[in-house]
Amino acid sequence: MLIGVPKEIKDSEYRVGLVPSTVRELTRNGHLVIVETGAGLGAGIADADYRAVGAEIVSDADQIFGRGELIVKVKEPLAIERKKLRQGQVLFTYLHLAADPEQTAELMASGVIAIAYETVTSAQGTPMSEVAGRMAPHVGARCLEKENGGRGVLLGGVPGVPPADVVVLGGGVAGTNAALISAGMGATVTVIDRNPEVLRRVASQLGARVRTVFSTSDAIETLCRRADLVIASVLIPGAAAPKLITAETVKAMKSGSVIVDIAIDQGGCAETSRPTTHSAPTYIVDDVVHYCVTNMPGAVARTSTFALNNVTLPFVLALADKGYRRALGEDPHLRNGLNVYEGKITHRAVADALKLKFTPPEAALRL
Repeated sequence: MLIGVPKEIKDSEYRVGLVPSTVRELTRNGHLVIVETGAGLGAGIADADYRAVGAEIVSDADQIFGRGELIVKVKEPLAIERKKLRQGQVLFTYLHLAADPEQTAELMASGVIAIAYETVTSAQGTPMSEVAGRMAPHVGARCLEKENGGRGVLLGGVPGVPPADVVVLGGGVAGTNAALISAGMGATVTVIDRNPEVLRRVASQLGARVRTVFSTSDAIETLCRRADLVIASVLIPGAAAPKLITAETVKAMKSGSVIVDIAIDQGGCAETSRPTTHSAPTYIVDDVVHYCVTNMPGAVARTSTFALNNVTLPFVLALADKGYRRALGEDPHLRNGLNVYEGKITHRAVADALKLKFTPPEAALRL
């Protein structure tokens, strides 16, 4: 199979779809990998590193999309890239379609087979959730600085002055990692979740450093109003994120407090959240600083690129070695990642969010 790796063109996105070690596995299995020149530079990977493991370097994205049977990216294809997709081509990348009807319509029209990293199932969660969770306290701490519009609060405090009050919405992979790093930085941390088993796991894993609270509207309102930093990390795979923080709650929060909305890819957890970029990461609503960057892990491109490849490698190999139909048919976890198949929506949460007809992936693939 011919696998294409384009250079990411989303604002301040420095990650790359494949690293040389993954390319080596593919070329050893007899596949041809073409990589757009400069695609890996943001993650510290030179064209020569790809050539050394058998990849062909091409000069532009037109060749990648024109020749590639399987396109491996990191972020969703932008409008200019979607125009290059074609019938029967396989796209493997993050998509986040529930919050993006325009992208969904264009993928459907293209006839592409689109598989989304975020809905490929795994008991361990995605490495980008780990990265975003671990980044959130750091960016939140920066946003709390006065020059960035914050309250002027040091996350860990100092002897005689209390630390920041951090509230984490959601105790999943991202939320647990956010709580871990926040507590490690010395903050007072509370995790809110509606699943008692999740709260037990967080309490067992993080111990007395972190408080756990069962999620209700009252609990969210009360804790957000007294928080210095709120990290919103509630995600439902494939679906739009629930709006847990109302505009009224934001209005009642402390002046200079911060919301870091990790769930912004799926629409965000706050009614006041809207997507931002690394070039202009924050904005202020009712004196509350909002950080809503849709590709947070892109800021630590090398770490997140290699972390992503560690989990995508077996799926990329399966798609290349077996072809998409057999690979999807044999692996229910990979099949759960199928969002669009030749004009059909094949993930129920995406269909429900966008009010489109749902076609079971098994039916679309005629399994």
